[in-house]
Amino acid sequence: MQIQTDFKDRVLYMRLRGEMDEHSAGAVRRTADRLADDYAHSERAVIDLGEVSFMDSTGIGFLIGRYKKFHRYGIPVYLTNPNFSTDRILQMSGVYTLMPKI
Repeated sequence: MQIQTDFKDRVLYMRLRGEMDEHSAGAVRRTADRLADDYAHSERAVIDLGEVSFMDSTGIGFLIGRYKKFHRYGIPVYLTNPNFSTDRILQMSGVYTLMPKI
């Protein structure tokens, strides 16, 4: 799992790439948490899932954990570009009630 970031117009963009599972989530989790701290002045955060090829329950836990981290700073989190299977998992788990899809 890799993460690429961009900050534009007070919006933090995080693009995830690869498989989001127990093996790969740790390093990306630490990076995303550091980004939340570094960009606590953001108006919102957008997580782009367009290049996530696989997601299991660890991925859901990752997203909810980052939601909580950003929420502490008052930063809303949005999800974008999930593939069909990822979108289905996120719908069934209720993640979109916390982090709307844009």
